[in-house]
Amino acid sequence: MKISFEKYQGTGNDFIMIDDRSNQLNLDQLPVPDLCDRRFGIGADGLIVIREHKNLDFEMIYFNSDGSQSFCGNGSRCAVAFAKSLGMITSSCEFLSTDGAHTARFDGDLVELDMHDVSHIETTSSDYVINTGSPHYLKFVDSVKDLDIIPTAHNVRYNDTYKAEGINVNFLEPTETGLNIRTYERGVENETLSCGTGVTAAAIALYLKSDQSQSSFNTPIHTLGGELEVSFETDGTTFRKIVLKGPAKKTFEGSILL
Repeated sequence: MKISFEKYQGTGNDFIMIDDRSNQLNLDQLPVPDLCDRRFGIGADGLIVIREHKNLDFEMIYFNSDGSQSFCGNGSRCAVAFAKSLGMITSSCEFLSTDGAHTARFDGDLVELDMHDVSHIETTSSDYVINTGSPHYLKFVDSVKDLDIIPTAHNVRYNDTYKAEGINVNFLEPTETGLNIRTYERGVENETLSCGTGVTAAAIALYLKSDQSQSSFNTPIHTLGGELEVSFETDGTTFRKIVLKGPAKKTFEGSILL
């Protein structure tokens, strides 16, 4: 079987996009790990299938590169850009993702994604655990550049608390202009150049660590793949109107034999 695809990336977080509005694919038999393999397949951090939805503008079905499923912030923004290229939407939309419905809109070439509210936050020593559609462990460090991220992340990802369900591990370095971040993603089981849900959780962690008193917050966050922006409103315990903003660009298209 030959399938057509497009590749998109959002600050270096890259995804295979498949248009399945005809519902021809059997997703249970889709070889996601093979397609995402960077040597024997197309290569990607994840795979997204776009389908029609009876009440919303579209549905995105997201797979991590190992075939597991979760919500993906950058993937959602890329799915919005892909849906626009298919003529399914224009300047704004509402779509179904793994964690429910989301709205999004375009600001020039950038995609603004509305995230769900966050109210449950755990603290471990000076670290944070925050779920922004996917669970994230957030640790502040002196320098993300000098970090040996894989073994350090594995100490969290595979400890007794998190190894069964998995958790994304983020390392944060506050700067005068925002925040630097590096992320190890579960499901990819490696460092990625960017993680949208991780960046969102990082902005909340920065607010909490900085003991901010303002009711609104907006900060640029620098990933290895580029810059994203997170804004939200808060009373200090619940974070609302969370917006993840950044680029979503098509890189190439093609077809592959399954």
